[in-house]
Amino acid sequence: MKILSIALPIFILMSSAHAGEDEIRKSLQSKFPGIGKIEHIVKTPYAGLYEIVIEDQLLYTDAKGEYLFEGNVIEAKHRRNLSEERRLELFAIDFDKLPLELAVKKVKGNGKRKLAIFTDPNCGYCKKLEKELSRITDVTIYRFMYPIFAGSDEIVRNVLCSKDPNKAWEDWMLSDVAPVAATCETQTDQVKALGQKHHVNGTPNLIFGNGIQAPGYLPMEELEKNLNETRKKQGT
Repeated sequence: MKILSIALPIFILMSSAHAGEDEIRKSLQSKFPGIGKIEHIVKTPYAGLYEIVIEDQLLYTDAKGEYLFEGNVIEAKHRRNLSEERRLELFAIDFDKLPLELAVKKVKGNGKRKLAIFTDPNCGYCKKLEKELSRITDVTIYRFMYPIFAGSDEIVRNVLCSKDPNKAWEDWMLSDVAPVAATCETQTDQVKALGQKHHVNGTPNLIFGNGIQAPGYLPMEELEKNLNETRKKQGT
């Protein structure tokens, strides 16, 4: 009987929580008919807010789903961006499940650290990032050629069809030496589909070994920090 007396309140609490989530979901869907699929609803430990995820957006609502909030929650004492921390967790990617065979692989040094990048040959910040990467060693880089700028499809094809894609890519990105025109079958369409699946809307878009995404350019110091944090969490 003791087991039943303990389990029953827990069951009631769980039922109550789900009832609240259902109420919020119905309220938001009725007030915002085009809101899209609400991925999850979770109560936060602050301000009575509930976090909701719609596609690749983190939003907030009240306990009755009457208001919708967009923006960042900042913890005042330590100036922590709680929303950004949650985004990194919520939208992390399982690195081991990425179709790495679609990427151009480069091993530098012992290659123990891992980094995947969605990159475009006509992206200025991608070129800036490549300069930082040229200074980093002991990393395996997987470059997903993701042509989203005008004229990028042709450059990507020429790089992928060259005898040494890594050299052709770095010659272009670091020295503005265009790859020789070439024709072959590429997997660019699959890479584009992969980027769309993971809501990659711009380049560069970095994915570290722990699955954390970092859209945009990072300097060498930040790259090293994230690569080293990845190794600590993996216990290497």
